[in-house]
Amino acid sequence: MKMILAVVPNDDSVVATSALTNKGFIVTRLSTTGGFMMVGNTTLLIGTDDDKVGEVRDILKKYCSVRKTVHDSQSSYGRGMHANGVAEETTVGGATLFVLNVEDYEKI
Repeated sequence: MKMILAVVPNDDSVVATSALTNKGFIVTRLSTTGGFMMVGNTTLLIGTDDDKVGEVRDILKKYCSVRKTVHDSQSSYGRGMHANGVAEETTVGGATLFVLNVEDYEKI
């Protein structure tokens, strides 16, 4: 058995969760915040059989899109966190997956 921790953008979390549950996967959603851009994410906890990991990966790849966003720079050109920072384009989205072995599982 595997536990998949999937960090997905909030914008994609509802459709990804719906797609997973429609395929019979049990999903727990946690609200989380990323450390790089300090934006909200959703972390999905998905317990599944070893042979279903690929199916979960395919669903998340389909519904968690990668996109570009423009935001003010937080760089240190003497400006710090001031509003007059230089705009930067950053790639965001997609999903980050951690697949962990589950030693024991019990539903009570």
